[in-house]
Amino acid sequence: MMKRLLLILLTAASFININAQGTQGNITNWFHLSSEDGYNGIGSDKAYKELIKSEGQTVVVAIIDSGVDIDHQDLKDNIWTNPGEIPDNGIDDDKNGYIDDVHGWNFIGGPDGKNVDADSYEGTRVYNKLKYKYANADPAKINKTQKEEYELFKKVEKEVLDKKTQAESELAQIDEAEGRIIDALNNVEKGLKAQNLNLSEIKNLDVSEDTGLAFGKRVVQKIMEDSPGRGSIEEIKEFILFELLNDKREIQKQLEFAYNTEFDPRADIVKDNYADSYEKYYGNNDVEGPDPLHGTHVAGIVGAVRNNNIGMNGIAANVKLMSVRTVPDGDERDKDVANAIRYAVDNGASIINMSFGKAYSWDKKVVNEAVKYAASKDVLLVHAAGNSGENTDIEDNFPNDHLGKSGFLFFKKEKYAKNWIEVGALSHKKGEDAVAGFSNYGTKEVDIFSPGVQIYATVPNNQYRFLQGTSMASPVVAGLAAVLRSQYPALTAEQVKSIIMTTGTPITDKVKQPGTQELVPFNTLSVSGKIVNLEKALQMAATIKGKKKTKTSGV
Repeated sequence: MMKRLLLILLTAASFININAQGTQGNITNWFHLSSEDGYNGIGSDKAYKELIKSEGQTVVVAIIDSGVDIDHQDLKDNIWTNPGEIPDNGIDDDKNGYIDDVHGWNFIGGPDGKNVDADSYEGTRVYNKLKYKYANADPAKINKTQKEEYELFKKVEKEVLDKKTQAESELAQIDEAEGRIIDALNNVEKGLKAQNLNLSEIKNLDVSEDTGLAFGKRVVQKIMEDSPGRGSIEEIKEFILFELLNDKREIQKQLEFAYNTEFDPRADIVKDNYADSYEKYYGNNDVEGPDPLHGTHVAGIVGAVRNNNIGMNGIAANVKLMSVRTVPDGDERDKDVANAIRYAVDNGASIINMSFGKAYSWDKKVVNEAVKYAASKDVLLVHAAGNSGENTDIEDNFPNDHLGKSGFLFFKKEKYAKNWIEVGALSHKKGEDAVAGFSNYGTKEVDIFSPGVQIYATVPNNQYRFLQGTSMASPVVAGLAAVLRSQYPALTAEQVKSIIMTTGTPITDKVKQPGTQELVPFNTLSVSGKIVNLEKALQMAATIKGKKKTKTSGV
């Protein structure tokens, strides 16, 4: 469960997972900038100005996500169109098994056009799968074969029950503390000499004899520092009330869906044989779904139309975006992920972005096989490392690039997919705050870091918002990879990964380890110890001889 605005404001210690809205001044496009500009961006503005002289080959990037608003003004010209399909004729014209898959496919939709919106967490589903065996089991009678499965059951049972209790507690906290926060802001407003907010004036506000005013000062200062663009206390109040309402809705959804052991939308909507891991032909062609906010934002980072004087620039110029809807409001399912990867590969994607993840994997074997299939077709997989502020060398995070013996409980970590990049998130700040406080990390499990805090990009209905997470860091790398494969189409997926890892920029400063305030060397947080750099990647790509024949992808 992510840290919520209420808890952040009450502690005034950190400010993460806030989907800030409004103008952010000169950091609107910070991920395109470079260290020379004072940011941890990838240097794409400089690369386009100085290094990229030709349009390059069109590259198809699949966005496996919640869905994409394919009609967005800044995306529609870059949306992938299946060249073998005639729209809306009810016929599988290209005979790929999917009827009218004009812009991609939806593996969490049903044949009657309905869609899965919310779903449970995988831990809840694991609990449901095992409770019939172990809910009333006597641990003294558990045999050696069952022991590990029983221990897993007890782990997820405790997690589900604890999380439900925590969610109920947080809901009560919000109701109790909302008034306290607003009262504190009113105190700040009274203590100020001017109506318009000024950070220096806030910092100098004397609160020595008023604890309520001191609390309000900390709240206002934190919001102004980490989410600028609000010029009055009234605007800050509106922002806080908006975010607290979102928090309440999120908690209520977790109680109603995520940790609800009685909730399962699958059978009534998708109507597949869920027990058959290798069933492929189910779903529908609605690639937007009921809430495409997340996927639309991800798609914009990769490939919003560049230099059209609208909104923002994506990273890749000559790109087509394929939407493969797979991720509900909850945890994705392994069967759908495997099918989404295979669909993207079979329909021309050379890069797949996967901004999703979970703590458990019931059917990892089928995902592993899809990853291997992608590797056999020279497709690069880019995956978000996750937002739990955890060391994933220790804590599980799925899907991942481990391709050893697979199963629900047993898998080896020695063998890795060479076509997989795991991405952690950077903030726009230099120095000790360079790494996003929410980002997962690991010297074995996370390959590289890229911009993922306060990223301004497309959202549905021709709008734009700042969002953050490793979900935003991953498409930055996918977009960079698309530029490399566009400019140097003979490069293999493995070569592209090697270039990205090799040419990243090291951070020599110590940084705060995510989830803590401890300062650690940056190179202890990932395999490469670097942050992505498009300029240097292009320079190296120009010196490498590719290993594959070039081909033109369908658009």
